[in-house]
Amino acid sequence: MSYSIAVDIGGTFTDIVLMAPSGAIATFKTLTTPNDFGRGIATGVKSVLEGQGARASDVGRVIHATTVATNAILEHKGAHTGLVTTEGFRDVLEMRRLRIPEMYALNYQRPDPLVPRRLRLEVIERLAADGSVRVPLDEASVRRAAERFAAERVDAVAVSLLHAYANPAHEQRVAAILREALGAGVFISCSADILPVIREYERTSTTVINAFLGPTLARYFDSLKRHLAAMGIDAPIHVMKSDGGVMTIGAAAERPAYLVESGPAAGVIGAAAGATEDVITFDMGGTTAKVSVVERGKVQHTGDYEVGAGINLSSKLVMGGGYALKLPVIDISEVGAGGGSLVSIDAGGLLRVGPQSAGAMPGPVCYDQGGTQATFTDAALVLGYLNAQSIAGGGLRLAAEKGRSAIAEQVAKPLRKSDLEAAYGVLQVAASTMVRAVKAVTTYRGRDPRDFALYAFGGNGPLVAAIVADLLEMKRVLVPPNPGVFSAYGLLHARVEHEIISAFLLRLRTIPPRKMGERLEALEREILDRMAAEGHPAQRVELSRFADLRYAGQAHEITTPIAAGEPDFSRLARDFGDEHERTYGHQAQAEEVECVALRVVARLPVERRPGNITARGASPSGKRDAYFGPRQGSTPTSVVSRAELAAPRHGPLIVEEYDSTCVVPPGWSAALDAQGNVVLSHEKR
Repeated sequence: MSYSIAVDIGGTFTDIVLMAPSGAIATFKTLTTPNDFGRGIATGVKSVLEGQGARASDVGRVIHATTVATNAILEHKGAHTGLVTTEGFRDVLEMRRLRIPEMYALNYQRPDPLVPRRLRLEVIERLAADGSVRVPLDEASVRRAAERFAAERVDAVAVSLLHAYANPAHEQRVAAILREALGAGVFISCSADILPVIREYERTSTTVINAFLGPTLARYFDSLKRHLAAMGIDAPIHVMKSDGGVMTIGAAAERPAYLVESGPAAGVIGAAAGATEDVITFDMGGTTAKVSVVERGKVQHTGDYEVGAGINLSSKLVMGGGYALKLPVIDISEVGAGGGSLVSIDAGGLLRVGPQSAGAMPGPVCYDQGGTQATFTDAALVLGYLNAQSIAGGGLRLAAEKGRSAIAEQVAKPLRKSDLEAAYGVLQVAASTMVRAVKAVTTYRGRDPRDFALYAFGGNGPLVAAIVADLLEMKRVLVPPNPGVFSAYGLLHARVEHEIISAFLLRLRTIPPRKMGERLEALEREILDRMAAEGHPAQRVELSRFADLRYAGQAHEITTPIAAGEPDFSRLARDFGDEHERTYGHQAQAEEVECVALRVVARLPVERRPGNITARGASPSGKRDAYFGPRQGSTPTSVVSRAELAAPRHGPLIVEEYDSTCVVPPGWSAALDAQGNVVLSHEKR
């Protein structure tokens, strides 16, 4: 038995959770070091080990969630990437699906492709939809492309040829020629390896994302391993995937596109393990706010996702703004609204909060790390919600006057409002942005947010949760113990998991169930071989089977579970129809159902469940004035610790903890439940 360490890097803080062999939990929070993430991790890991009297050699496993992948896409700071595609398909990244997220915005500007046109090169070849060769691969055209890439000194190349999902031979040969010509230092990614399914744009976009991230993530993982090795930690490192499972760091380096929502996924997994009712997870950190749904104890997944659209989401109703990522992802909506979100006044005099962020360096003005532009955190400080002396248990001292001056000069003065009115406006604008994220995973999915509780965590989630719940007419908010490090805690509940997908485009009535069963068995053998290569014997692996189904002629699919044994097409169509009705409000029983792809997921059981996370309460500081809007005004507000909520108390209240602050506005009450959660209840709903 050994210690497990979970590490979650956020936009402002890096969170560390240590699990002892007994399951006992210890936590630590430190500022993120964006110039070298590994240094911040090493600092935090060393501190938490020393605090528990443990040695580096006692660590048997490291589990890590990271935002490096998504940040590289959002900031266009990935690898210098090229694309090889079939002659005539050079511009598929530009043409997309001819959809935009703002229907009547005639001047809407899509984000620039991750690969510029001059590095999108065509080769002569053509496959039919069944994989047969229509035009043989012209290897000379591939070598000409390789020469161009060498002259441009690209770091990575994506290969996405027409119908490669049906026959990968041409892609494999192109990759071999590129590796020979460009050398081992150039990262090569083939669509047949990453996403062997139909839809040319989505497959190409996903493969490009994988190539774009490859060298960046490889350098990051090398740095992480180097810092941990310098401490004496020689334990296996697992990385959280976007779908909530974890993979080895070696597998993650080969398939970095699977990590785009690595950080947000961890908190959802933790909520699924701890929530006893249907919840909407609400994770607000330093840079973004992330929202997802846990229904009947299950995490919701999607296979259609977009990243880089200002709001990362999967929605059939709002598409075309970001880069398509057709990989399994927890159904998370993410917006640029966090504690470090920059506050500005646009040319029309409107107040804006985010999506740009001050991050960890320089951070909010009140952090006194060199930041000069007002942020959400500075507004919360002005309102009296934050301790004006320090946060993170005293680990970060605040320069309160600098934060107040930034709000006064940059926000209140241009708007001709008082400092308190301006700061409250910042919170209202940020909360409205977060409501958009909540609707993306509820209203757009046929769910009513009023039927759920809001499960708030992250450094800033509990601070603004009641305001968001008010806007959505929700009745309950749950805040778990140590909410500021909850995503890192969620990593300890994650399981080693791999998924394999294969195109299987047929209408159910046209094939015998045996055909689908044979393909599923082949996929199961392949994924068991992959698990065995990582040291996981077949008898420990749990397999799940799924089909991507749609009505004939539809453009989007719904992933539907397939029961064990020979597939039952009647049951499969019925289950698909039920989920279609839940999502879209109707089903078409007279229409034919067709399958687009088959999936098999392999998981390991969790070896050791972590114990309940124990709250680290800050000492209450009596009362301080807090502002709750023009109607309530500035009110002397009790500041309490979590332990003081054993009996229900009425708002306004401020609950101060080591890693987060929970604000209970007027009209809400707060109490502890049996699991140690702070439960906020609206007193009139």
